[in-house]
Amino acid sequence: MVKKLSLLIVAMMMVLTASAQFEQGKKYISASFSGLDFNYNGTSDLNVGFQAKGGYLVDDNLMLLGILGYNHIGGDDNTPDRFSIGAQGRYYIIQNGIYLGLGATYRHGNHKYNDIMPSVELGYAFFINRTVTIEPALYYEQSIKDHSKYSNVGLRLGLGIYLF
Repeated sequence: MVKKLSLLIVAMMMVLTASAQFEQGKKYISASFSGLDFNYNGTSDLNVGFQAKGGYLVDDNLMLLGILGYNHIGGDDNTPDRFSIGAQGRYYIIQNGIYLGLGATYRHGNHKYNDIMPSVELGYAFFINRTVTIEPALYYEQSIKDHSKYSNVGLRLGLGIYLF
């Protein structure tokens, strides 16, 4: 009984300390990695991507993010590597770190590839300490140009830092 009560107290303390993590005015930086067959689209064999994000909590649990990205794409049809720039809104659903992100990116690659990609993301900010997180996320990016060929479904793994 004492063991269960101790575990309950520790769990409650963790919830109480986590509640201040997503408060208004905090700044955020992140780098994330996707690929090595963690995502799929209709044209590629290997897709390795990197994203850098910077954000600001405009209200409690609500963050606005700017995104820069690069994707290396392998395939038989000479699909170009892509650079992207975009924005995302992120809402922390509950104070334990689960979040929903909605955004859009502009993608550009050689061979005259240009596309707008609205996206949705469901992730979890797992705090290693008070400011550093590991953030796994599932995402879907819908291509405006050709949804069957360029839309992506995947898993992204990021490392985030919440600054005061």
